[in-house]
Amino acid sequence: MFSKACEYGIRAMIYITAASKEGEKMSIKDICHAIGAPEHFTAKILQDLSRKKLVSSLKGPSGGFFMEDEQRNITLMEIVEAIDGNSLFTGCGLGLKQCSELHPCPIHNKFKSIRDSLQKMLMETTVLQLTQNLEKGLVFLKKN
Repeated sequence: MFSKACEYGIRAMIYITAASKEGEKMSIKDICHAIGAPEHFTAKILQDLSRKKLVSSLKGPSGGFFMEDEQRNITLMEIVEAIDGNSLFTGCGLGLKQCSELHPCPIHNKFKSIRDSLQKMLMETTVLQLTQNLEKGLVFLKKN
C-alpha cells in the first residue's frame, strides 16, 4: 500500500518520537537497527523529512534526529504526503487513468470507501499516539 520509503519513514518517525521524549537524539545507525531498515535509504528519507520540518536533526558528535514538542503531534497523513504524495487517495485502485465517479473501474466504489477510511485514520492519528503502546511493549517496529 505505502512505498518502502513511506513504511521506513513512518516507522522511523514513531521510534524517534518515543526516544525524543527523554530528550535523546538518535543516530541513523540506532534508528535503523531499532526498526530493521537500511541505513543509507532511511538516512535519505529522514533528511527529506527534516528539510520539510517534520523531524529535527543536528550534525556532529552529539547530534542525531529528534522531535521538538510540536513535531510530536504531526499526523501520519503529513508523513505519507511528504514521502508518497497523495496519489494513494486520488488514484484508481487498478491504476486506470480514466477511472472517475462518472466512468468507474470495476472496484471503484469499494476501493473509494476503503481509501476514504484509510485517509481518515491517517489524518486522525499522530506519531505521539502511536508511541504509547510501543513504550509498553505491546507493539513493535521491526520485522523478526
